[in-house]
Amino acid sequence: MQQTADLHMFARRMAICVAASLVLIVLSLTFASSDLGALLCFGIALVSALLLFAFGVAKKGRQRLAALVVVMTYIFAAMLLKSNYSLVRDHVRWLFLSSGYKAQVLAQPPSEELKHAEWDGWGFAGADTTVFLVFDPTDSLAGAPEAPPPIKSRALPCEVVRIRRLDRQWYAVLFYTDTYWGQGACK
Repeated sequence: MQQTADLHMFARRMAICVAASLVLIVLSLTFASSDLGALLCFGIALVSALLLFAFGVAKKGRQRLAALVVVMTYIFAAMLLKSNYSLVRDHVRWLFLSSGYKAQVLAQPPSEELKHAEWDGWGFAGADTTVFLVFDPTDSLAGAPEAPPPIKSRALPCEVVRIRRLDRQWYAVLFYTDTYWGQGACK
């Protein structure tokens, strides 16, 4: 009887820790700045893995094994997130924030250039890097994501590092550091 109660308490603690850390990671991917979001994601994953490890060390048998499997899964997931951080961040942000950004971009008056808004950015000491959310009604940027950098498209004002398709007609365009849309002739 006591063993069953301990098992349920252990499973409940693990589930709460996993769920809370996943919610915090998604929130940091969505709302934190790119640099801070990365630190928060890895910090949350590390603290969660340590908590789960502490839960497992105190237990015996299957509970310890279950905790170690979850810890190893966290470590593996953190390594995957680290290697694909910008991809995951762009798509998580698109999932949760796209409606507001779409409204902002589509509200712009018609012009000769593609409608766009600042999507993400980071930098330090005046060396800023900017990602723009771009609405391309003709999908002329569709073939560009496969191209190696520098990427040049007639639809963009200058060469860019990366074009990532988020949805049909919507792209995240990463400009080179200290280069941004509206600069005239890009550096």
